[in-house]
Amino acid sequence: MTALAKVPCSIVTGFLGAGKTTLVRNILQNGAGRRLAVIVNEFGDVGIDGEILKSCGVENCSEDRIVELSNGCICCTVADDFVPALESLLSLPEPPEHILIETSGLALPKPLVQAFNWPAIASRVTVDGVIAVVDGAAVAAGRFADDPEALAAQRAEDASVDHDNPLEEVFEDQLLCADLIVLNKADLMTDAEREAVARDIKAVVPRAVKVVETTGGQLDPKVLLGLGAAAEADLAARPSHHDGEDDHDHDDFDTFIVDIPALDAPEKLLERIARAADAHDILRIKGFADIKGKPMRLLIQGVGSRLQNQFDRAWRPGEARQGRLVVIGQKGLDRIAISEAIGSV
Repeated sequence: MTALAKVPCSIVTGFLGAGKTTLVRNILQNGAGRRLAVIVNEFGDVGIDGEILKSCGVENCSEDRIVELSNGCICCTVADDFVPALESLLSLPEPPEHILIETSGLALPKPLVQAFNWPAIASRVTVDGVIAVVDGAAVAAGRFADDPEALAAQRAEDASVDHDNPLEEVFEDQLLCADLIVLNKADLMTDAEREAVARDIKAVVPRAVKVVETTGGQLDPKVLLGLGAAAEADLAARPSHHDGEDDHDHDDFDTFIVDIPALDAPEKLLERIARAADAHDILRIKGFADIKGKPMRLLIQGVGSRLQNQFDRAWRPGEARQGRLVVIGQKGLDRIAISEAIGSV
């Protein structure tokens, strides 16, 4: 089979809270009738991102075409999870015309791209492109490097230099693998910050990769799909900090769940989350809350202490109105203190 006969797949990567799920949701809602499917990989035990996508109600991507993988990073569980998930979608009576794969915010995309060379799927699918979503405001605030220019100079002198901050390695590996970089949340940056972040990104990526600015992940699917990169055949152009390693782990990160009781109003909860994020350096928090008297569930998403909330869909008949939040941070989070600070509302 030629590459043109293969089902194209877009890998959507990006750091925690960059806006990957919002971008995927926008593609689903503006897919112009194309049959789409989604594989979404969660970090943690609660499928928040999959639930967000399933609430779209988009005809061309029904719930049976949204597959959630929560048994670990898909680049680490290729044989057990990822390949069977792809095969199940391809075996549908009306197989998808394009598959979107949303990685967890802690995933390294290159091992996933390599998986497309597995014999079981190599003749059936191709990586149309790797799309890296960047939280521009977070990067402008310096969450990944204190002095990017000094770090770049040090790397140029010593290719074997170690990185003190594992978050930076994850972030850079996502950029280095990308065919398109989406600079999201541009509305939260000044013109000077947008230019500086774009310049720093281009300094990291050694090849010509387009950087596109947006707000709220709003981009025409024509910009994102149909890149025709065949990335699985272009691995040498995608260097990684982890090249040569047999595998990688996520021991540098903690994730846990905080149960939330029903609330009279969300404001108090949001204040407590923001304070806890500042006090305990929480990287990402996401989940749902039950607001008494409201027929819809409240979706809460946060990057650090920057929070967003909206009512995303009605509680289904018979569905337990259980509020739950997933908390993600670097190793050593004080789970008891955070749970007490957030859950005692």
